[in-house]
Amino acid sequence: MSIFKTILNTIPRPLLIKASYWVKPAISWYLKGDNFTDPIDGRSFKKFLPYGYGNQRENALSPSTLSLERHRLMWLFLKDETIFFTSTKKLKVLHIAPEQCFLDIFRKQKNLDYITSDLESPIADVKADICDLPFKENEFDVVFCNHVLEHITDDTKAMLELYRVLKPGGFGIFQIPQDLSREKTFEDDTIVDRKERAKIFGQYDHVRVYGRDYFDKLRAIGFKVDEVDYTQKITSEKRERFCLMQNEILPVCYKL
Repeated sequence: MSIFKTILNTIPRPLLIKASYWVKPAISWYLKGDNFTDPIDGRSFKKFLPYGYGNQRENALSPSTLSLERHRLMWLFLKDETIFFTSTKKLKVLHIAPEQCFLDIFRKQKNLDYITSDLESPIADVKADICDLPFKENEFDVVFCNHVLEHITDDTKAMLELYRVLKPGGFGIFQIPQDLSREKTFEDDTIVDRKERAKIFGQYDHVRVYGRDYFDKLRAIGFKVDEVDYTQKITSEKRERFCLMQNEILPVCYKL
């Protein structure tokens, strides 16, 4: 566990992304088994890898797709509750800070016109600032932006951009690390020490801890927001096998 924590906290994320393509085949082979299954690719393992910048979570990171609990939950929601995989009309999709576990699968989907964007990621198609996206108003049917807004100083401006580029009738999923015991979001830009930031915000490059008011902030931008606890629709057996985080909320946002 300490090795993974050291890697996460010392190696820049763009380098981690590049290195993972070389490392994951060997790890997947070494950990193959039948205790846990990644629903994204259907492969099973004796265990998943630990993950976390501070306190590490056991059985969090899938060896094959590199999905985390939140990714596997989103995959199941998209597959079972939306037309994302089945739409006969081609959907134009924007994926901010694309996750590796989805990238190749979404690119190969014939019903998607799939565009990825990020300021730093080496796997993104379009290099762009989320606060100033180079896309037209009402351009996308679906927008994904997961675990990004907690890094953005002006998250209101970023949310306005996500709203601007989403088509009326479209939907987005904007996951964030969230402390549901907090009523209000906490941020303090006077805290500059990396260790102190990691201790307070959960990660050295986070600028806030979102509370329950996150959903209302999205609503104030103009979104209709469904606070979906999709784990309630999944059996306890599948939650355990897929290594999901119980009671994690999916913020599913619609532009009316």
